[in-house]
Amino acid sequence: ESVRVGGVVGYATCSPHLAETRAVVDDVLKQYRDAELIDARPLLPGLPDLGDGPDIQLWPHLHGTDAMYLALIRRTG
Repeated sequence: ESVRVGGVVGYATCSPHLAETRAVVDDVLKQYRDAELIDARPLLPGLPDLGDGPDIQLWPHLHGTDAMYLALIRRTG
């Protein structure tokens, strides 16, 4: 409710666990029908192996980072 229509919330965590990444985002999308997941991959141009999106999971062996996760959620209504 604190996000204006059209506003975007970034959810980021340094975890590879689905319970702390995509499951959290899925719960938000179920609870707030006026929200949508938008593609985060354009924020990291040139970074290989970002998957099918729209969220991003980074891996130490692929990206040289911690196992970080990023999802962008936009309020639509």
